[in-house]
Amino acid sequence: MKKITLLVFIAITFGFSSQKERAFEEGEWFKFRIHYGLVNAGYATLEVKEALRNNIKTYHAIGKGYTTGLSRFFFRVDDLYESYFDKETGNPYQFVRKINEGGYTKNQEGFFNQETNKILVKDYKNSTEKTLSFSDNTQDIVSTFYYLRNHPNIDKLKVGESIAVDMFFDDESTKFKLKFMGYEDIDSKFGIISTMVFRPLVQSGRVFKEEESLTVWISNDDNKLPIRIKASLAVGSIKADLDGFKGLKYSFKVKVKP
Repeated sequence: MKKITLLVFIAITFGFSSQKERAFEEGEWFKFRIHYGLVNAGYATLEVKEALRNNIKTYHAIGKGYTTGLSRFFFRVDDLYESYFDKETGNPYQFVRKINEGGYTKNQEGFFNQETNKILVKDYKNSTEKTLSFSDNTQDIVSTFYYLRNHPNIDKLKVGESIAVDMFFDDESTKFKLKFMGYEDIDSKFGIISTMVFRPLVQSGRVFKEEESLTVWISNDDNKLPIRIKASLAVGSIKADLDGFKGLKYSFKVKVKP
């Protein structure tokens, strides 16, 4: 069950929108129910607010993840991810990562300088600081989700084609290739939803079972919300389903209601 919440946050970064208008607005909130096998392992939430950074109005996205019930007894997870990113470009100014996963903890903040392409990473747990370089349009793990929801090329992808994204995580920039698998109608607690299916190509070995072990179903509407996430891990598998939402910018389309 280790890194369940991290997997969800990684997975939900792969939602897109071809709309010129933002696919989201302040006040958007949604929640996932996370299953480890047949066990209800916990929940993850993500919301977006408005904040000021250096007298600039930014989006402030807040992601939380936590285990519940017996899962919390056996493996406690309390994770907080935050991102402050530009309303026009989508590029990040600051990220926060405070996690506790079965006693494994991190407490970090990163400050992006978009003019110099340098990021100052402060590690409060170890009382260290370091300055690293990043390429143009590099995102943090949370800002990636919102950045890609407005990506202009999603409707141009054919089945089997991929798109790449640079993301800063764990003191380095990682390139994710996202393969478009096609369309699928799936059954959810909200009814039958038309979705777009993506398979991020991820590094195998440490967490994932193989390179293509993660699959994401995204609502095929203007919101481009993640509806379902499935991942095969080195031990077992996880599944996350959309459990609740509010503040969506566009109507949530359901083909057949329950």
